Amino acid sequence: MHLTAEDVEKLLDLDELISTMRDALIALSAGKVVQPVRTVLTTTNPPAWFGLMPAIYEDVMGAKLVTVFPKNAGTQLGTHQAIIQLFSAKTGEPLATLDGRVITAWRTAAVSALATQILAPPYARVLTILGSGVQARTHLAALKRVRNFAEVRIWSRTPEHAARFAKETGAEPRALEDAVRGADVICTVTHSSEAFVRGEWLKPRVHINAVGAVGLVARELDDSVMDQAAVIVEQRAAAVVESAEIIGSASPIYAELGELLAQAKPLPTAPKTIYKSLGVAIEDVSAARRIWQKAVARLQSK
Repeated sequence: MHLTAEDVEKLLDLDELISTMRDALIALSAGKVVQPVRTVLTTTNPPAWFGLMPAIYEDVMGAKLVTVFPKNAGTQLGTHQAIIQLFSAKTGEPLATLDGRVITAWRTAAVSALATQILAPPYARVLTILGSGVQARTHLAALKRVRNFAEVRIWSRTPEHAARFAKETGAEPRALEDAVRGADVICTVTHSSEAFVRGEWLKPRVHINAVGAVGLVARELDDSVMDQAAVIVEQRAAAVVESAEIIGSASPIYAELGELLAQAKPLPTAPKTIYKSLGVAIEDVSAARRIWQKAVARLQSK
């Protein structure tokens, strides 16, 4: 079976996806998933990377093959391209190939929604999104599922992009510092390679979904932000080798998100929390598995 991006969009349900991510992350932290840290190959002309992300989960084995080409920004091609291949964990036979771009965009936001649901202040009313691309849009939709925001602010390094996002969504464009100050929940979804969010801008109590920076160089949050907060990750083994923010600041990891979702570890008492998103294979494989199951069910019902 081959499922295109259009097929995936028709079969994907955001609320169902959030639930699927919850189950998958709990299974990961409970040791019920086989998942090595992703393998990454880099290119220099143009600078880009190619990642292999495998996992075994329940009745399927799968892998996402993903490329990130930052110089595609502003062209007809997205910066991220991906496919997900599923196999039977019982027989090894190939089951389906799915376009991975739509799954990546939505599963990332779905996990941030889970983190926001349990970590953000219960009175959170002001959401700030730093970045104006695909992830900005999916995060706005997903976080609205778990919190009722009275105000949404948007900042982008390209003001025209922020203005377009604001027109489409009703968000309010702000300058960077102004967007951060007073926000209850902040999502960083940029391609920045240097930290640009400063600790002195933050409210005494705030939750941050740090999404855009992956790898040993790129950062969005400076050390003063990291030093103030309890840090939550998807997988410790990945975070300690893939996050420049965690490595550079030497910030301790409080818990995996799956541990908190399963109530295997208490929620942090720190007034500031950071969910450091890197994206792990189980998210892609579990999402692809659910979409494939729905595709099979539709075929059988005809």
